[in-house]
Amino acid sequence: MTKQYNTDVAIIGAGPVGLFAIFECGMVGLNCHVIDALEEIGGQCTALYPEKPIYDIAGLPNVRAGDLIANLEKQSAPYKPTYHLGQSVDSLTEKDGTFTLTTSKGTQIQARAVIIAGGAGAFGPNRPPIEGLENFEGTSVFYAIRNKEQFRDKNVIIAGGGDSALDWTIALEPIAKSVTIVHRREKFRGAPDSVSKLHALADAEKITLQTPYQLKSIAGQNGQVETVTVADLDGETVDLNADALLCFFGLATSLGAISEWGIDIEKKELRINQETSETSLSGVYAVGDIATYPHKLKLILTGFAECAQAAHSIYDRINPDKPLHFEYSTTKGTPK
Repeated sequence: MTKQYNTDVAIIGAGPVGLFAIFECGMVGLNCHVIDALEEIGGQCTALYPEKPIYDIAGLPNVRAGDLIANLEKQSAPYKPTYHLGQSVDSLTEKDGTFTLTTSKGTQIQARAVIIAGGAGAFGPNRPPIEGLENFEGTSVFYAIRNKEQFRDKNVIIAGGGDSALDWTIALEPIAKSVTIVHRREKFRGAPDSVSKLHALADAEKITLQTPYQLKSIAGQNGQVETVTVADLDGETVDLNADALLCFFGLATSLGAISEWGIDIEKKELRINQETSETSLSGVYAVGDIATYPHKLKLILTGFAECAQAAHSIYDRINPDKPLHFEYSTTKGTPK
């Protein structure tokens, strides 16, 4: 039997920006239902790097991604959102200003506005082309870290050259037996401060830089990797002792059904009006990394601001004859 719901706003995506959208909508009196393909809230912060430290959230000098999600859930809780997890939105139709969203589980949600907070879209890790890799995945080969303590006193090989590879090299160095980072170039793509910290650790012989090398093969038994073989540009190989291999080669993403809804798309991102966060489809908004406009900065804090713009625009759309008396949270407070 199809489950049917009615709400003011349907939010697609329960990552950090989607969770903050609940709060901003709640602040202007709008109820929300939230849909996410993952089985738990948090998006990439939960699925890929819950223990990764984040440094650019205002007022939080250093916060674990998992803790940020817990705080955002707590912040939005007074507005009693309804979550529909483990299901994706398969179709979106509109009639007389009301949208009907149908999910992969047959759930139907009618909403007066839609906020797409899908981050980079549906995602999965880019896997290196290594024969037999799947035999070690989840046991000693990982694409995300949920508990860094599992690598204590282990020989860890980290492959990649971006922020995730650098951040986890720095984070695991104090607890792992050894950390070796493998990258096909001498230069790394991460934040300048992280690159400086990485080289400082290497200079102090606390980590090993294996560059320019790339993964060639792995060996082990019963799901436990024992040796990672890397090769340089000339094909010369080096065998590295390993208890774990962490691969950070980015994500393979897809907009899925969203690409069929007639919204203007630019390089797999949704073009929005920066003043309102509305897409080219009236009543449908986009916030966070999935939204684009000239000079957009892909930061969580940017997505947070877009949520506020969207919520206020949606209020005006739903209540055209009822001007919103704006109040700061310090005076308005939240429901008890």
